[in-house]
Amino acid sequence: MSQTVGDFIVERLHLWGVRRIFGYPGDGINGVFGALNRAPEKIKFVQARHEEMAAFMASAYAKFSGELGVCIATSGPGASHLITGLYDARLDHMPVLAIVGQQSRDALGGHYQQEVDLVSMFKDVAGAFVQQASSPAQVRHLIDRAIRIAIGDRRVTAIVLPTDLQEEPYREPARKHGTLRSGVGFAKPRVTPFDDDLRRAADVLNAGKKVAILVGAGALGATDEVVAVAEKLGAGVAKALLGKAVLPDDLPYVTGSIGLLGSKPSYALMTECDTLLMVGSGFPYAEFLPEEGQARGVQIDIEPDMLSLRYPMEINLVGDTAETLRLLLSLLNQKTDRKWRDQIENQVADWWKLLRDRAMQPAKPVNPQRVAWELSSRLPENAIITSDSGSCANWYARDVKMRRGMMASLSGGLASMGAAVPYAIAAKFAHPDRPVIGLVGDGAMQMNNMAELITVAKYWREWDDPCWVMCVFNNEDLNQVTWEQRVMEGNPKFDASQNIPNVPYHRFAEMIGLKGIYVDDPEVLGSAWDEALAAKRPVVLEVKTDPEVPPLPPHITLDQAKKFSMSLMKGDSSAGSAVAGAARQLLGAILPDREG
Repeated sequence: MSQTVGDFIVERLHLWGVRRIFGYPGDGINGVFGALNRAPEKIKFVQARHEEMAAFMASAYAKFSGELGVCIATSGPGASHLITGLYDARLDHMPVLAIVGQQSRDALGGHYQQEVDLVSMFKDVAGAFVQQASSPAQVRHLIDRAIRIAIGDRRVTAIVLPTDLQEEPYREPARKHGTLRSGVGFAKPRVTPFDDDLRRAADVLNAGKKVAILVGAGALGATDEVVAVAEKLGAGVAKALLGKAVLPDDLPYVTGSIGLLGSKPSYALMTECDTLLMVGSGFPYAEFLPEEGQARGVQIDIEPDMLSLRYPMEINLVGDTAETLRLLLSLLNQKTDRKWRDQIENQVADWWKLLRDRAMQPAKPVNPQRVAWELSSRLPENAIITSDSGSCANWYARDVKMRRGMMASLSGGLASMGAAVPYAIAAKFAHPDRPVIGLVGDGAMQMNNMAELITVAKYWREWDDPCWVMCVFNNEDLNQVTWEQRVMEGNPKFDASQNIPNVPYHRFAEMIGLKGIYVDDPEVLGSAWDEALAAKRPVVLEVKTDPEVPPLPPHITLDQAKKFSMSLMKGDSSAGSAVAGAARQLLGAILPDREG
């Protein structure tokens, strides 16, 4: 049998190092699926329940493996379903290649069934490179260029393959005018600033007396370098949400997350510093950074278009974060005045006590903060943690303490619901020997994540370590938006939009062969986590949590307080419990820790 275009595509992907593809089949892409079936030793296919989830898996696989993520779908609706997951990759700067089918070339332009202008549809999310193949000889350079751009620029790319083309015999490009003969391979460059720019940056940092550092996902490979620079500058370090795993939280000067989901020490760090060093972060909320003119700024990023975008920086350095910090370190002076660092460390110590006190406040029935707090000390070594968007992300951001060697991520720039379970699945395929724990709300579970538990049931026996736990916060409420309605808009909770059905998630898990655990008593929460983490099969841990425990921002503005009061006066159906929940949390912020 002669090699088809589909066979060539699989072979070429393999030459580029692709070993796993996430997707869902359909007749528009059957030529490539037939080739995958003929070459099982080359590339493994992971069947998701939905193409959107496959794209999330590809994005997360790129995050956790450091490799290219690849997703595949059929024409028409299959291709369009990929879009949300691909935007997740695009906004978080992840290299992902989407391969999609298309109707036969002879039918294009004829309003044929499932005919969609896919190149136009992908033009934004895969704007770096999206092309539709028209001949066998073209496919070689389309694959090579799509992959090289994706991994070189950390972008999303897409290739559209008409179904009839996939089955044609493959032929190499002819050696003549108007043809291309591309090759495989990419070597990551060493990107560092010029010496003069490094010296200028060092002068700014050396002059600062109150230095703050903000790290993001771009600093994930620079833990040792960030620690060394922070020690030399006597700086405190805040972490954007995608940079949660950059530094362990047992370092006394790490102030934790920043922003609406952030910590009081991070807020104080930014409002009181005189110098800001931002490393590999696109943290979007400028109101949580220093006021303009308050601090001198230095920023390091591999992406020039991310520089001086959130705060007007004095020095902008384009470079790999680890390499640039190493070069910068030799130019920095050791700061000896401990006042700033001591202030930061005292605030951090007080914050952890406050978080514990808040987590242990009574609730009806379980305080959601306690779910994350009880997990934190029980996290296995080298654990990978995923979180969904919504109120569970608050507790993930604040209450889960990272240790060195752990990994963690969520949908950052897109902040999409429905990413926790596919992220956790991808994490297991990237690192089958590591424990994976996810936090997800009941809204995201009902939206699309319950179905992906079936994917877990299908594949978990392939994993070296069966430890995979998904914790569901069941509060029968789209909780983050409920609080946003109250605090940001001054409106009462809109019951018609916010209340969601009570679903027995743990029973669904048991029905498909996973382990289910249900908790509605805070006193057994710790033992439930122990049981889940020790289980010999994947677990869904369902906790009945109180929707009226507010995800308090690190600093409550007068406007937020006024709008919360207005929402209650307008007839919020849960006004009494909302006031009680807020009061308990605020008192926890004022009263000292009862246990010392």
